[in-house]
Amino acid sequence: MRASRLVLASGSPRRRELLTGHGFDFQIDVPDIDETIHGSETPIGATSRLAIEKAEAVAARRALAPSEHGQVVLAADTTVVVGERILGKPADEREAAEMLLSLAGRNHFVWTAWAVMAVAGARTSAECGISRSIVRMREISRVEAAAYAATGEPMDKAGAYAAQGLGRSFIGAIVGPLDNVIGLPMAPVMSALARIGIVPT
Repeated sequence: MRASRLVLASGSPRRRELLTGHGFDFQIDVPDIDETIHGSETPIGATSRLAIEKAEAVAARRALAPSEHGQVVLAADTTVVVGERILGKPADEREAAEMLLSLAGRNHFVWTAWAVMAVAGARTSAECGISRSIVRMREISRVEAAAYAATGEPMDKAGAYAAQGLGRSFIGAIVGPLDNVIGLPMAPVMSALARIGIVPT
């Protein structure tokens, strides 16, 4: 059976690097959705909803062109949770430093939800999942947090740090998949893609 073409519904360089590193050939189509978390939503509910909405937005757009039917859309959303607080992406360097300090010396959860959706005219079929990792941060001084924020690395990352970049120096331990913390848990995603004919090239 001919494999469908994979479309990554994300502008994240980390997700792109994870897919490329595992040998996948894909296109990129960034969804344009409101990523506001509703006040009553749980982290699992919000993360799952956003992943599905991203996949639906791109699949619906591509369903308008018959030549693009048979493509498979992959979307994901990552949420960092410390205590009862959901941390999104920082608005500026000050907020990035404050987020990092709120994680210092504590455990926090990283949830990444994903959705795989086949484009087929007006109909779509989807498979979804969510993974959790527990991250323990070491103690971080305000000077360290400010210096890291000034590098620009944390500015487009939930929780204001990059586990695969300079931010790795703040992590004491990770329980669960590292790639989940980076932004895409590859083991369950690869299994889901394989079930609909998408495999590494």
